[in-house]
Amino acid sequence: MKGFVTVKVTLAMLMAAIVDAKIYERCELALKLERAGLNSFKGYTVGDWLCMAHYESGFDTSFVDHNPDGSSEYGIFQLNSAWWCDNGITPTQNLCHMDCRDLLNHHLLDDILCARQVVSSQNGMTAWDSWIRHCYGHDLSEWLKGCNMHAKHDSKKIKS
Repeated sequence: MKGFVTVKVTLAMLMAAIVDAKIYERCELALKLERAGLNSFKGYTVGDWLCMAHYESGFDTSFVDHNPDGSSEYGIFQLNSAWWCDNGITPTQNLCHMDCRDLLNHHLLDDILCARQVVSSQNGMTAWDSWIRHCYGHDLSEWLKGCNMHAKHDSKKIKS
């Protein structure tokens, strides 16, 4: 009976997170990222952030991906439970001092603050493999086309 109650509570928590989740439109997210000060943060553009978030989560705040090492990645920026947040399962550094479930709702401030911390580390955006594969060295101006913004288009180059 206790196991059944645990399952019900877990399902209720997941449903609450899903109800508060959102799949952002590209320009809507671009504007939020610009307003949050991510354009030119550590030399990266809103185009870098959009490209990375698209390939990581499809702009879906509720997206969770499970890795072979047992860790999971959460939210629009796919922040890893072994390093950045605590999911209560994976041993973690929890460098953003947060619960991973907090990354699954439409409120982006905590996601942005944690992602800024990732980019502030020595790896920068290379912390995301999808950014290296799909965004680095590419023309990212297309990500901002039609968004009515004044964001910079020139992306930071990786130092060799």
